[in-house]
Amino acid sequence: MKTVSQLLRKKGQEVLSVAPDTAVFAALRLMAEKNVGAVLVLEDDRLVGIFSERDYARKVILHGKSSKETPVREIMSSHVLYVRPEQTTDDCMALMTDKRVRHLPVLEDERRVVGVISIGDVVKDIISEQEFLIEQLQNYITGR
Repeated sequence: MKTVSQLLRKKGQEVLSVAPDTAVFAALRLMAEKNVGAVLVLEDDRLVGIFSERDYARKVILHGKSSKETPVREIMSSHVLYVRPEQTTDDCMALMTDKRVRHLPVLEDERRVVGVISIGDVVKDIISEQEFLIEQLQNYITGR
């Protein structure tokens, strides 16, 4: 079972973020350029929220707001679930499934952001581990 720290070493620790006063449109442009579904919202290197495509769809489009005039602060999710580097990918999967979130910031000392884990990262890792285990069991059964 891999830890979040091991997963981050493999996938990279790039953290895409915007400031709370960033226009929603600019945040969406960054997300499109980087092909991601969410960005962290940081103020003075402190995590204050997360902005996702879901936030945009539910809080801008449905409320008739302008994405060029609305700051991220107004529609971001300010209650952000997170994980620590020593937690396992199974912990991430359980939290993401239970709380229906697709992105988890990784925080060291509950303050410093060191990465972000997506549901895709977790699923890919779990499948990889299962494929390895199946291969090992097949080798054991066939005596290779």
